Amino acid sequence: MTELLSLRGRHIVLEPLSGDHLEELLGAATADRSTFAYTPVPADRASMAAYIAKGVAARQAGRQVPFVTRRLDDDRVVGATRFYDLETWDWSSSLPGAEAGRSGPGPDVANIGYTWLVPGAQRSPVNSEAKLLMLGHAFEVWGVRVVRIQTDARNERSRRAIERLGHRLDGIIRAERPAADGGVRDTARYSMLAVEWPAARARLLARLTAG
Repeated sequence: MTELLSLRGRHIVLEPLSGDHLEELLGAATADRSTFAYTPVPADRASMAAYIAKGVAARQAGRQVPFVTRRLDDDRVVGATRFYDLETWDWSSSLPGAEAGRSGPGPDVANIGYTWLVPGAQRSPVNSEAKLLMLGHAFEVWGVRVVRIQTDARNERSRRAIERLGHRLDGIIRAERPAADGGVRDTARYSMLAVEWPAARARLLARLTAG
């Protein structure tokens, strides 16, 4: 998963994260931080440079596929997102031939996260199309069995957006990690199965067409 994957739609392009994006990401992250209370978004040049370096290193190690989100109508970087925790199951203890049932060449599990958008791009075609592109790649190209998304349990805006995608709540993991606001985070974990993707895809396409 170290390829420089790029995903393009009508409204956005998801570009491979690189050091060349430093200034654009910094501008997006610092212009209006009013909706970042529960989201760890770098707030200065040093932390943004470290954020990019860690993302690139994780891609090179095959652990993540990080993107910047570029809005096409104004050629502006409006946020970032990535695939992470890409997991290929150990099928060695399964019945002979079970692994042949895998539907693609990629991992069995993908997580989508590290997602943030400038306020003006939220509740817009930007997020819907980004998820359409990423979920489509995960299910239709990699052949994953499940895509997971998680967020701070207090982040109602994020949770409603995840639920609108068609993900189902698996549960709340208590005291799961440090929170972006300095507390301890309870994490709401959601998932979408491969069998659920066609209906979710139809809903996303209808939403984008209506918009």
